[in-house]
Amino acid sequence: MSKTIHTEAVDHLFEAILCLKSKEECYTFFQDVCTINELLSLSQRFEVAKMLREKKTYLEISDKTGASTATISRVNRSLTYGNDGYEMVFNRLAEDSKP
Repeated sequence: MSKTIHTEAVDHLFEAILCLKSKEECYTFFQDVCTINELLSLSQRFEVAKMLREKKTYLEISDKTGASTATISRVNRSLTYGNDGYEMVFNRLAEDSKP
């Protein structure tokens, strides 16, 4: 049986996320939706992706983030063979930080 994330329930979750208007609202919502460990895991993967794009070594990444080599490898696969979601977000963040 093939799993897909394209479901009505996931659509509703994404619509809820898209209606958030500030970091504070994100903290409020995600603290209700996720466990602390789930949220920390998501943020860790994002930091790993940033460091991989900066050409940091697995050892440097693991030392700074505490991520396992398995997690780093998984994120690296997403950066290399994924849907370019990380790249899209990093590009938008870079655009937003331009003066």
